[in-house]
Amino acid sequence: GFFFTQAFLTGSSQNYARANAIPIDHLGFDMHVLPANHDCSVAPQEGVYVHGIFLEGARFDESSAVLGESEPKVLFTKLPSLWLRPQREADIADRAHYLCPLYKTSDRRGTLSTTGHSTNFVMFLKLPRLEEQPQEHWVKRGVAALCELDD
Repeated sequence: GFFFTQAFLTGSSQNYARANAIPIDHLGFDMHVLPANHDCSVAPQEGVYVHGIFLEGARFDESSAVLGESEPKVLFTKLPSLWLRPQREADIADRAHYLCPLYKTSDRRGTLSTTGHSTNFVMFLKLPRLEEQPQEHWVKRGVAALCELDD
């Protein structure tokens, strides 16, 4: 799962920044959705593996490795494991993606905590999409990622 998200993400970025002598504010995450058979039991050289995230309003089509339409009557689907790899913002490849909001809960709202972070919004995930399905296609469907389900 994905718990205490801000500290976890900051820690991963700090480790990369220190190891490579790069200012942390120049970093972002290059995101890769991993195949189902990928062995995540061994930590990656850079970054972190994250699992236990769910999609609402879409599914991840593993055969084509892009977002796909939800199956009928299926509200939530499990997203395969992700590899969040810190990189210089300028070095992150620009691939066709949907900036999918990731929330801790399905409320999709939160308040600002004393640290200045939202109590519910975590980050945007860059999920691969087909070129012919622009960002707006998934926004209109209300697609979001969730760290936990209500039930």
